[in-house]
Order: sequence, then structure tokens, then C-alpha cells
Amino acid sequence: MADGKRIDEATGTSTVGHEWDGIEELDTPMPRWWLYTLYATIVFAIAYCVAYPAWPLIDRATHGILNWTSRSAHAEEMQTEGARRAPTIAALARIPIERLPEDSKLLDTAVAGGASAFKVHCVQCHGSGAQGFKGYPNLNDDDWLWGGDLKAIEQTLRNGIRQPGNDETRTSMMPAFGRDQILTPAQIEEVVSHVLTLSGREKPSAAARRGAAQFATNCAACHGAGGEGNRTLGAPKLTDAIWLYGGDRESIRQTIHNSRNGVMPAWGSRLDPVTIKMLSAYVHSLGGGEDFVPPAPKPSTAAPSAEAAATAARTKNGKP
Repeated sequence: MADGKRIDEATGTSTVGHEWDGIEELDTPMPRWWLYTLYATIVFAIAYCVAYPAWPLIDRATHGILNWTSRSAHAEEMQTEGARRAPTIAALARIPIERLPEDSKLLDTAVAGGASAFKVHCVQCHGSGAQGFKGYPNLNDDDWLWGGDLKAIEQTLRNGIRQPGNDETRTSMMPAFGRDQILTPAQIEEVVSHVLTLSGREKPSAAARRGAAQFATNCAACHGAGGEGNRTLGAPKLTDAIWLYGGDRESIRQTIHNSRNGVMPAWGSRLDPVTIKMLSAYVHSLGGGEDFVPPAPKPSTAAPSAEAAATAARTKNGKP
């Protein structure tokens, strides 16, 4: 290792005095453009620290002469976006959900908004594609426990399923036929055999025929005599291949023995009505949504016409 500096003959540049195995390091000055860039970044950093929040203090940071904060900028952006969306939100708030399909543009907006809300509030149970999991319904098919039209979905979302403290929640209670000793283990096996024949998963057998009698006594009141289900009670259809908790023998046995009583939050206490309406539109759009079925008209209570009144009077007096 050499100790002294010298001028390199080939380049005319001074060496730094280091040498290793015949290789020397030149003390080449930095390019001017590089130095100017370095000085510019130093000046920029000083100006930034003066203008914007930069130095942490005990309970806050310096504000800077511009008094800018990311929180205030975010609040301003949210206010601007809220003003832009206000007419659409107002339109969604006014329209009854069953009439939403009449306005295709508003419906598309609701579906898009519902998709965003679904990713925040619903994917944890129903999955990112709404495919569901064991015990959590698949929202893409057309099997609905409580109804699949827009109004029914909105009602389910708003009031939840078996939500404590909500008087309007969807609720029904399946007995635990084995745990509560309503049926013996042998009778439960027979009912399982009958249920499996309803969906074509097993062929009719003597056990299934005995189970049909137990089914008629204990299950038909909710699930229907043929296992067609009852949406008023949230009783599932037993004649198809869609099963919420599994359709194999062991899963059905566990369902009958211990019962199933899933719970869904009442989103009406957590989300605003427009968000619930948009969520309803999105879920309905996934592929299993159904047309709205209006309730049957109530019998007219209007006063009878003069002709009807005269006819009634003649009948009362014994005249045809």
C-alpha cells in the first residue's frame, strides 16, 4: 500500500494514495451536473421542511408555513366526492327498491356501489365471489331461504337472521331432534334415508319409507310434505342438490340431531338505507335474483254498489 499521492500520467488526475496489487484509485472530481443536482435536492429538502409538516414533536408534528395536512386534504376530497354523488344518493333514497330495475342507469350505479360495499362487509362470510362456505349461503344460485327478489333481499339485509334485539329479524327455530330426545337415533337414521331419497341421492328403501312417516309428523310442517321448503319460515328445500351445511348422510344426521340456526347481522343498525339498497341490488345481480312478486291485493272494503245493495235486500226479504 503506497502512502503518497501522485499525478497519474495517463489522465493527469491525482491519486488518493491507495494502491492494491498494482491498482491505484484516482481522485476524480464529481461531474458538475451531479453536484448541482445534489445541491438542488438539499435546497428542496430545506424548503419542504419549512413549508410542510416534517419534524416530529412530542404530541404532533410541525405544521409548516402552508399549514397543510393529509387529513385536511382527505376531508376536502371526501367532501368534493360527496357533493358529486349527492344527486345519485338522493335518487336511490327516493326510489322504492322494487322499482329500481325501471331505471337501468340508476340500477347499474347501485350494483357498482353494492359491489364495493360487499367487499368491505360481506366477503368475510360469503367469500370474495359470493360463493359461500359451509354454513354461509352461496349467493350466486337461485336457492333462497327467505326469498330472492330485491325487496326480500333488502329485508334480510336490514333486519338480519335471528338477530337478537331486532323484532323484525328473520327468525325460525329448528328443533334438535336428537339432542332433545324427540327422535331416537334409529328414527333419525330413517329420516335421513327419506331426506336423501327426496333429492335423489339414495334409492327408496324400507328405512326411507319408515322415515317418511316420521318426516310427515315432525318435519313437513316447515319443509312441506314433499320437502319443497317454506320461505316464510326459512325452511330450506330438500329436493335439490344445494345444501347449506352439507348433503351427505353424516351432515344431514348432524343437522337433524343438533339442528342448525345460523345468524346474520342486522345491517340496518350498521349501514345507511342507501348502502343496504345498493347491496341488495348487487346480491340480486349475481345470477340468482328473482323477480319481485307483489303481495296479493286485499279484499275490497268499499261500500257495495246500489245494485248490489238492492239484490241483497231482495234476498233478505225472500225474493230472488
